[in-house]
Amino acid sequence: MSSLTNLPSLNHYRTWPSPPISHRTRSSQNPNHLTTYGPTNNNHNRRTTTFRCSIANDTPISPSITNDSNSQPLLDCVIIGAGISGLCIAQALATKHADVSPDVVVTEARDRVGGNISTVERDGYLWEEGPNSFQPSDPMLTMVVDSGLKDDLVLGDPTAPRFVLWGGGLKPVPSSPADLPFFDLMSFTGKLRAGFGALGIRPPPPDREESVEEFVRRNLGDEVFERLIEPFCSGVYAGDPSKLSMKAAFGKVWKLEKNGGSIIGGAIKAIQAKNKSTKPPRDPRLPTPKGQTVGSFRKGQAMLPNAISKRLGSRVKVSWKLINISKLENRGYNLTYETPNGFASLQTKTVVMTVPSYVASDLLRPLSSEAAEALSKFYYPPVAAVSVSLSKEAIRADRLIDGQLKGFGQLHPRSQGVETLGTIYSSSLFPNRAPPGRVLLLNYIGGATNPGILSKTESELVEAVDRDLRKMLINPRAGEPLTLGVKVWPRAIPQFLIGHFDILDAAKFALSEGGYRGMFLGGNYVSGVALGRCVESAYDVAANVSTFLSRGVYK
Repeated sequence: MSSLTNLPSLNHYRTWPSPPISHRTRSSQNPNHLTTYGPTNNNHNRRTTTFRCSIANDTPISPSITNDSNSQPLLDCVIIGAGISGLCIAQALATKHADVSPDVVVTEARDRVGGNISTVERDGYLWEEGPNSFQPSDPMLTMVVDSGLKDDLVLGDPTAPRFVLWGGGLKPVPSSPADLPFFDLMSFTGKLRAGFGALGIRPPPPDREESVEEFVRRNLGDEVFERLIEPFCSGVYAGDPSKLSMKAAFGKVWKLEKNGGSIIGGAIKAIQAKNKSTKPPRDPRLPTPKGQTVGSFRKGQAMLPNAISKRLGSRVKVSWKLINISKLENRGYNLTYETPNGFASLQTKTVVMTVPSYVASDLLRPLSSEAAEALSKFYYPPVAAVSVSLSKEAIRADRLIDGQLKGFGQLHPRSQGVETLGTIYSSSLFPNRAPPGRVLLLNYIGGATNPGILSKTESELVEAVDRDLRKMLINPRAGEPLTLGVKVWPRAIPQFLIGHFDILDAAKFALSEGGYRGMFLGGNYVSGVALGRCVESAYDVAANVSTFLSRGVYK
């Protein structure tokens, strides 16, 4: 994850004597806007650094304005966090707004880019420890092409079935509402209830924000919720649908009822509006996916952040830990970092925070306690990604199609007595993920309804996954699976709970009211948790930064 956790407190560096002028250096490897502070002694075995400001032992970190007489030229934008959101915002600025924001730097506390995108390749296997795929929307494909990865793009089979565990067996999921009458996942009365509800024959919406569970049960009935939406919430958000906000988590569907009086009425209006609108011509560089599918890359998801980082070059700074933000008088912001080469400062017109909200809360607290308090309220439950491999013979015969395990994967409702949230058939979804004759399965466990995974060992998590899979996918007498990797994310996915937008708006309002112009919030707690939504939102954030800079607020 793109986080700045375990940041050193400034109290660890309480007394920094002002270095002599000869020790203040501008490195040719750094932009002109960067000031570094080099060693103050000749002991080459132990590198020490000093900072030009002196902080008394008991002086609190103050949000006071910095008035630097030796003003540096201002960068246009510094992006905090080199996860997929931060990198894509930087690339969007470079490709769409270079005339307004030519000087952009991305900083990352960790020693690599990519955030929670983590691809591992070993012994003929290639697996993901974070997000596994993305929806190939046009913004996503634009980012792929601009990153030079068009030829590395791989798309899943659009006809690959998806399954839900119900009644002890895996039931195929309809790929569209039109397919619903022909699938046995739901009863005839359940389908009838869903159809009437979608047409508007259902209770009216309440005068308050609804949870996902409340909205779906009211509009589409109990069976749609229990057999489709509840496992989907577990698979996408690792969340609790009784607490997730329908408006925040599934806003497009929520808007259908709001705009059209019913889900179908809203869908008709949306289609009519789309047909009346004039769309710009589609970028001819973009590939055209067939059907509803998902995408990845030849060597996994990590190819995207790595490619963007390579294109941005020296503008991406890894192992840079942000330790202080201060407001410059009518000039933007000063950012102080601990880097492998000592302390450094950047001065910039705008800042985009794409780190997790709890990290942004800590960093912004000296500037705005109100914004920090709001950002601290978002909840990130733990999730573990458990990757295992088995021989093809270990898969139950009734799960094979033409002798192969085919499909996207399976989701498990909480009511079905299994702990695992879902399983992705990685070796079936994309090519060259496992050696011949082997099956690669990526399993997710934990989430908002099962935070107790943090107390389990890796072997206990593998045992839980294996126990679940033997109930519906693996032959009960099959040998032990080969465990490839267990990755536990203690704070995995931000939960878009009831009141999410109110909290986010409160944070933005506090920054605005505090006079912190040019300070933007980004990342998946703002955009949405899907990788594609992070990319789509990156273009929006870049446009907002460009609009701010084009006003010429800071010269």
